Amino acid sequence: MPEYLAPGVYVEETSFRSKSIEGVSTTTTGFVGPTRYGPIGIEPEIVTSLAEFERMYGDRSQLKFTDESGIPLAPMHNYMWHGVRAFFEEGGKRLYISRIFRDISTSDDGCADVHLPESPSETEASIRIRARFPGELGSMRVRLTLRLGQNILGQEPIPGQPTKFTTSVNSLVEGDVVWISDIPGSPPTSASGESGDYYIARKYTDSITNKISWNFENEYASGGITSPPSSRTLDSLVYNVDPTRSDKVRILTLTVSVIPTGKSDFAPAVYEGLALHPGHKRGSEGDSLFDRFAAEPANISLARRLPIVVTAFHITDGIEFLKLLFNHTSSSTSTLRSALDKFDSTDMERSIDLLLTGGNDGQRPGAAEYEGTIDPNTNKRTGLKVFEDLEDISIVAAPGATFGYAKNTADAASTVNALISHATRMRYRIAVLDSGDGQSIAEVRDMRAKLDSSYAALYYPWVRVLDPVTRAEINLPPSGFVAGIYARNDTNRAVYKAPANEVVNLAIGFETLINKSQQEVLNPEGINCFRYFEGRGFRLWGARTVSSDPEWKYVNLRRYFAYLEHSIDKGTQWAVFEPNGEMLWANVRRTIEDFMLNEWQSGALLGDKPDKAFFVRCDRSTMTQNDLDNGRLICLVGLAPLRPAEFVIFRIGQWTADRKN
Repeated sequence: MPEYLAPGVYVEETSFRSKSIEGVSTTTTGFVGPTRYGPIGIEPEIVTSLAEFERMYGDRSQLKFTDESGIPLAPMHNYMWHGVRAFFEEGGKRLYISRIFRDISTSDDGCADVHLPESPSETEASIRIRARFPGELGSMRVRLTLRLGQNILGQEPIPGQPTKFTTSVNSLVEGDVVWISDIPGSPPTSASGESGDYYIARKYTDSITNKISWNFENEYASGGITSPPSSRTLDSLVYNVDPTRSDKVRILTLTVSVIPTGKSDFAPAVYEGLALHPGHKRGSEGDSLFDRFAAEPANISLARRLPIVVTAFHITDGIEFLKLLFNHTSSSTSTLRSALDKFDSTDMERSIDLLLTGGNDGQRPGAAEYEGTIDPNTNKRTGLKVFEDLEDISIVAAPGATFGYAKNTADAASTVNALISHATRMRYRIAVLDSGDGQSIAEVRDMRAKLDSSYAALYYPWVRVLDPVTRAEINLPPSGFVAGIYARNDTNRAVYKAPANEVVNLAIGFETLINKSQQEVLNPEGINCFRYFEGRGFRLWGARTVSSDPEWKYVNLRRYFAYLEHSIDKGTQWAVFEPNGEMLWANVRRTIEDFMLNEWQSGALLGDKPDKAFFVRCDRSTMTQNDLDNGRLICLVGLAPLRPAEFVIFRIGQWTADRKN
C-alpha cells in the first residue's frame, strides 16, 4: 500500500484484468545418443535444422566403435544423425541433443591430440593441444602462425630541448611479447628486413613520481643487445634526432587456425591476435593462447564452440613458449625466426602445422551412458540427466538404443526403462520407444509385456529409407520419425488430436509389412504400428501408450494433460505467497476458467456447453482449515477430454422403399 503523506494528486497504475495462462510448447524434443563429435556434459543449445546439428555434432558418416580391448567393430549406422534428419523432415522444429560417449579405457578418452615437442620429458617446457571433445572427427590440423604488428615506439620532445626526444610506447599490455631491433640507431641490416630479438614487456610504476615505465626482459637473447643483455628499459633512453634511426618495437601475436581433415562438415575456424604469455589480459577477458583455449572456459557458449584445448607445461612466460616454437624442428628453427624479420614473409613461412591424432568413437554406449550421471563436485550432467534442467522439452527419445536388441537385451531394456523413468519423473514429457531391429511379432510382444507406463509409447516396426551415406536401403528406428510426426500433428492440428493416420514422408517401406490381422494382435497391447495402404502410402497407424490403465490408454490424452498441467503450472506462479483468502481464490478460478474456456472453444473438450466440458473449484469446499494453516491453496479442475475415434463403425442394413421410418 503506498503512503500518502503530503497533500497532492497521485496518479497510479492498476490492473482490472485477471491473470492469463499461455499454453506451453509441446513440440520441443530431446534426443540422447552417440554422435561423431560435439559437446558432452554441457547444457545443450537448441537445434533448429539438420545443418545446425552437423555443425555442432558432426556429419552423417558411420560410427566406428571398438570393444573393450580397442579392437574395431563393424561400422554402425549413425542413428542419431538419421533420427535428427527424420525429425526435421517429418515436421519437427526444435531439438536438443545430449551426446553420450563411452571411453575405450581410463587411459584413452577418445580425444585426438598432439604434443610440442613430440615426446617431452616431465620437466621440459611443452604444450598439449587436443580436441575439446572425443571422436574420430576430432582428428584435425592446427596451424600456429606468428605475426608482428606495427611499430608502437614513438618519440616525444623534451621540454626546453627541441633537438632531443624521449621514447614512448602505445597499446602495450603487461606480458606482451615484443620484438625490438638489435642496435638502437642502426640502419636495417637488409633490404627485406632487419634483425631483432624478443622480450617480455613488464610494467613498473614509480611509487614517488607515479611515472609508468616499461622494462623489456629477455632470457632468450642471442647477443647484439645493448647492455644489459637480459633487459632493456626504453623510457630511460634519450635520443638525438637522427634520420637514419630504425628502432622499432612490434607486438608479437599468434593466430590459430583449426582446419578439419578429410571429409567433414566443419568449417575452418580462425582465432587472431592471441598473446603468447599465459594469463595475459587485454580488457576483462584473457586473450592468450592458453586462456582462450582453456579446458574450462567461463563462458558456456565458448565451451560448445571452441574446437581445441591447449595446456601448457612448465611454461611461465611467452618467451619460453616462443623458444618452443622456434625449436620445434631443426629445419624450422632458422626458417621461422628469419621469416619474422622479413617484411615480405608469408603466413605459411611464419607457421607451424600440427596434426591431432588418436581420436576415436570409443565403445558403443550402454544403459549407464544413456541414463547419465551428475558430477557431485562440478554438477556436470550427462545422458538423460542433461535434460532435467530444460523445462521446455516435451518429447524424449534415444534413436538407435535398441539396435541389436536380441543380442543385447539387458542393456537395451535398461535404456528403455531409463527413458520411461525420466519421462515419468519429469511429468510433462512422453518417451517415444523404439522396438528392436529385426523383431518378429512374438518378440515385440514379449518386449511390450515388460513395460507399463502412461508416459511412454512403443512403435513397431523399423522404417526403411534410402541411406545417403551407403546409397543402399537401410532400416531406421521409428523414434525420429514419430517425434517429427508429433510435432507436425501439434502444429497443423493440436496436441489433443491423436498423432496417427499420418504419412511418413521419408519412408520407402518398413522392415516388416503389418496387415490388419497382425495389428489386431498388437494394437490392444499398446504396440503402435506403421502400415502401408495402397493409394495412401506409408502411415503411422496407432496412438496408444504402454499403460495398463485404460484411463491413460491414448497418447494424445497423456500429452494433452501434460500440456494443460504444464501450462497451468507456469501460468499460476504469480499466486505463490499471495494472501490465501477469498480474493486470491477468485483470481485463481478466473485465470484457470479463462484458459479452459479457450480450450473448449478450440474443440479440445467434450460438451456443447462450458459447464459440461469442465469445472474449476477453489474455495472452502476444496480446502480445510488445516490446509490454510499450512499455507496450501487447493484448486480442483475437472474436464471432459476427447478421445480418438479409433474404431469408426458404420452399421448398414437393407431398407425397402415403401417402409416408413
